[in-house]
Amino acid sequence: MKTFILTIMLFGASLLAQAQQDDRIHILEVTTFKDSIAQAKVQLIDVRTPEEFEAGHIETALNIDFFSEQFNADFEKLEKDKPVYIYCKSGNRSGQAAKKLAEMGFEMIYDLKGGFLNYQ
Repeated sequence: MKTFILTIMLFGASLLAQAQQDDRIHILEVTTFKDSIAQAKVQLIDVRTPEEFEAGHIETALNIDFFSEQFNADFEKLEKDKPVYIYCKSGNRSGQAAKKLAEMGFEMIYDLKGGFLNYQ
C-alpha cells in the first residue's frame, strides 16, 4: 500500500512539473544550438557579466547582463516575435533569464544546454 501511494505521489509531482514547463522555452544541445545560430541572423544573447563576456563569447552575441538593472529594458529593445537564443556560463542564469523572457512575452526562447562551457 505504501508503495502504491508513493507511486501516485511521484506521478502527480511529475505531472505538476510538466505543467509548469513553458512551451516557449527550448533547451538545445550544443550541436543544435550551433546549427541554429549559423543558419540565419538571430537574436543571440550572452547573459553573463561584461567581464565574462570580454573573456570570450560566441561571435555576434550581444551582452545583456542577467544581474544588470537594465536587463528588462535591454530585452525590450528586441523583437519578441522572433527567436532569441541565450546562453550563460553553465546554463543556470540563462535558464532563469528564459523564464523572465517568457514572462515578458517572448515567443521563442532557445537556451544553450550547459552554457558557454559546453559550447567551447
